Amino acid sequence: MRGRCFAFGPFLLDAGRGVLLRDGAAVALGNRAFLVLHALVAAQGQVVTKSELMAAGWPQTVVEESNLSVQIAALRKLLGPPPDGVEWIATVARIGYRFDGATTVAEESAPAAPEHDAARKPSIAVLPFTNLSHDQEQEYFADGITEDIITALARYRWFFVIARNSSFAYKGKAVDARQVAHELGVGYVLEGSVRNAAGQVRISAQLVDAASGNQLWADRYDFALVDMFAVQDQIAEQVVGAIEPALLKTESDHSPFRRDGRNITGWDLVRRGAFCFHQVTREGHLRARELFREACATDPDLPDGYFWLARACAGLIAYGWSDDIGADLKEGMAAAVRAVHLEEQNPYSHYGLAGIYIFAGDFAQAIRAAERAIQLSPSFALGYFVLGLAYLCSGQPASAIEPLRHGFRLNPYDPQNFVWYNQLALAHFFAREPEEALACTVKAAQIRPTWLPTYQKMACCHLVLGHADEARDCLQKLASLEKVPGDNLAPFKRHQPQWIEEMKKLLRDAGVKESDNL
Repeated sequence: MRGRCFAFGPFLLDAGRGVLLRDGAAVALGNRAFLVLHALVAAQGQVVTKSELMAAGWPQTVVEESNLSVQIAALRKLLGPPPDGVEWIATVARIGYRFDGATTVAEESAPAAPEHDAARKPSIAVLPFTNLSHDQEQEYFADGITEDIITALARYRWFFVIARNSSFAYKGKAVDARQVAHELGVGYVLEGSVRNAAGQVRISAQLVDAASGNQLWADRYDFALVDMFAVQDQIAEQVVGAIEPALLKTESDHSPFRRDGRNITGWDLVRRGAFCFHQVTREGHLRARELFREACATDPDLPDGYFWLARACAGLIAYGWSDDIGADLKEGMAAAVRAVHLEEQNPYSHYGLAGIYIFAGDFAQAIRAAERAIQLSPSFALGYFVLGLAYLCSGQPASAIEPLRHGFRLNPYDPQNFVWYNQLALAHFFAREPEEALACTVKAAQIRPTWLPTYQKMACCHLVLGHADEARDCLQKLASLEKVPGDNLAPFKRHQPQWIEEMKKLLRDAGVKESDNL
């Protein structure tokens, strides 16, 4: 592809491929920020009015001027200080902004970036979804869904999303995902199709690993077509909610640090720690915490290390694996606050803070932090999960149900969903909905059949429902499972002990030995 390139300082803005490079490496830049930066740089030192910048960044959309101010501030932070000490982007009072950096222009796009380098943040291109409807007038609907998904993905700060203009250069072309990934310099490609007929919408999507050509994730969604734009938002929210954890898990698995220990960076350490964390064992969490601590020391300005450290500390407390709850709370709180300070716009930072607040017993603050994470990214499944947990731990099981359910709708494949199903089971159980609670324990057992706490809750559900035979089978299974340190009832033992006593009594009355009880 051809397009103008703008070189300034260590940066190269490639309009043809919709990427910003720093010293040859792709920089994580959202679509809006890219469009605003391109408009400024392309003006070649001329003032660009606020209305022109807003038209460039938000085409055919009415937005408040504050949105532009946010993007300008983010660009200044991302570009950092220029070599000559003068700001890259100058404010022209009451008019707009001017790009003051010395810029070199070329008409030919730079050579494609090398295929996915796992030492960088992961990158993804969203290809235009294919319109499978017979009505070509519905083409705009498929394009709208693609654009919504690009915009939603750009909210996630830990990976880079190719801008819309570069992805849409492939519209209507029969292309191979690996070829596209090579030309755009990305590690992953999302492709899909949309069929809109007889008042129903069906969207299919798949995520492809460029290096191997393997399909990492695929799903299909069916919707009743009531309001097209509402459906677009709903589809984008669900697809993004499912893709993001799939990318995170794959990046953890691919980390070169896991293979040979060379080229250690803060990001490598975070990814290796995430892999250990998702094993959901005491040893895995302890190892993950050490790696996240090392990541923070290696790169003190990397927010990812801090919010993962907060998450690891919260996890040790949540599962009863902490040797010193006070110390873990203190470390987790400091890490979460640091993550928010480094990147307030990152939903993960607020998610980490919410988890720590829960285990500190400050549920009002936990709810506020979770709501902030969701506000920043409405398709952030973990934000809904932690909001539900905050309500549950605070003794509001009925209020916990909908956020937890919404988390599952967004993210049906998270490696820790067996844990979240356990939490939803508790919410239903203490909202006096034992049948729904039982269904959740069954789903949890399907994901991890050896997780003892699942069968404790499942047995309680059967006993309350009067399922004598099923309760007996469940208790036999419970007795056969290996006892491991910790459980995910630890926060409820501290904050809602009456719930634990109610469940223990059910199991005692059924003949479960105290040593095998909760």
